[in-house]
Amino acid sequence: MLFRNIQIRWNLWAGLIALIIILSSSVYSHYLSKQIAEEERSMVNTWVEAEQTILKSKDTFNLNLASKITSENTRIPIIETNELDEPTGNWINLDSNKKQTTNDWLKKQVNIWKNSNRSPIVVVLSDSPYIANKYYYGESLIARQIRWFPLIQLLVVSIFIAYLFSTQYYKYKNSQNQLWVGMAKETAHQLGTPLTSLQGWMEILKEKSIADDVLLEIQKDVERLQLVSDRFGKIGSQPQLEKTSITDLTLRMIDYMKKRTSQQTQFSVHAPEQKLFAETSPPLIEWVIENICKNALDSMEGKGSIEVTICEHNENIHIDIKDSGKGMSPQIASQIFRPGFTTKKRGWGIGLTLSKRIMEEYHSGKLQVLHTELNKGTTFRLSLPIAE
Repeated sequence: MLFRNIQIRWNLWAGLIALIIILSSSVYSHYLSKQIAEEERSMVNTWVEAEQTILKSKDTFNLNLASKITSENTRIPIIETNELDEPTGNWINLDSNKKQTTNDWLKKQVNIWKNSNRSPIVVVLSDSPYIANKYYYGESLIARQIRWFPLIQLLVVSIFIAYLFSTQYYKYKNSQNQLWVGMAKETAHQLGTPLTSLQGWMEILKEKSIADDVLLEIQKDVERLQLVSDRFGKIGSQPQLEKTSITDLTLRMIDYMKKRTSQQTQFSVHAPEQKLFAETSPPLIEWVIENICKNALDSMEGKGSIEVTICEHNENIHIDIKDSGKGMSPQIASQIFRPGFTTKKRGWGIGLTLSKRIMEEYHSGKLQVLHTELNKGTTFRLSLPIAE
C-alpha cells in the first residue's frame, strides 16, 4: 500500500510538472507570436512603401532597392484591394496551384483576414474623390506554427500522461489480480487438508455405528466445506463455463437459504415461465447469490423479507434481490465493492468485492446496487448475458 501511495504521489507530481511546462510554454509562445506579428506588420508596411516607390520613383537606385525589398518577402501573403475592398489582382505568396487567384477566392481570403483583427495597410491615392489601396495580409507559416505549438505540445503531453497513468493502473490491477488468485489458491489448498481428514473420520464414524441422522448432518457440513474449497479453487483459475438455467439455479439457492434462516424471514421469487439460460460457473454464481442474501439477512437482523425477481432485458438476464433491511447512505453504497470496506463489526470486507469480480471478470456480467434507501432496504442487481 505504501509503494502504491508513493507511485500515486509521483504520478501527480509528474502531471503537475508537465502542466507547469505546458503553461510556461504557452505564455512564451504567446509572447513570441506577438513579437512576430509586430515584426510581420512592419515587414508588410516596408513592402507597401517599396511598392509605392516602384510606382512613383524614377531614380534607378531607389527602384533597385525597392525591387530588392519586395522580392525578399517570400513568407507573408498579401492581397491588394481598392477602397471598397475589391481585389485589384495584385497579390503575393498565395498558392496559385490551388487556383487561389480567382476574384471570388481573393474576396473570401480578404474577409477572413479582416475578421482576424489585423487591420490593413492603407495608402490614400486621392482625398476627393476618396481613392485608396488597401493591403490585407495573413500569417506566415512560422507564425501559425508557433501559435499552434502549445496545443500540439499539450496533446503530446496529455497522451504521455494518459499512457503513464494507464500503465500504472494496469500494473496495479495485475498485481491485485495476482493477489486475489494467490489468496484463493492458498485458501483452497488450506481447506483441502482438513477436508481429507474429515472424510477419513467420517468413514471411522460409520464403522462405530454412530446414529445415521448425526452422520448425515456431518456429511452435509463436509460437503459444504468441499463446495467452499471448490469455489476458491475456481477463483484461483479461469473457470469453465456451461449453459445454465438461471431460473433453476436461483430457485435452488433461495431454497438453500430458506432452510438456514428463521421463519421470521420471508422469501419470494418471481420468475418467467420460460427458463432463461446463461453461460456460467454454477458454484460461483451460487456464491454471489448467497453473499447478497447473507448481506440482506444481516441488514434485516434476521427479520423481514427478501424478494427475488428474474427477468430478461436487452439480451441480458437480471436477477434483482430486494431486502427490507436498513438500506445504505449514498456514501456507503459507493464504497461497498471496495476491497476491505465493511460496516460489520466482524468480517474482512471481501465478500462483495469477490462477488463483483466473479460477475464482471469471469462472466462478463455486472453486479450493482440498483436502489437503496435508509430504513427502507436495498436492491442488488446481477446481470448476465443470455446464452445463445
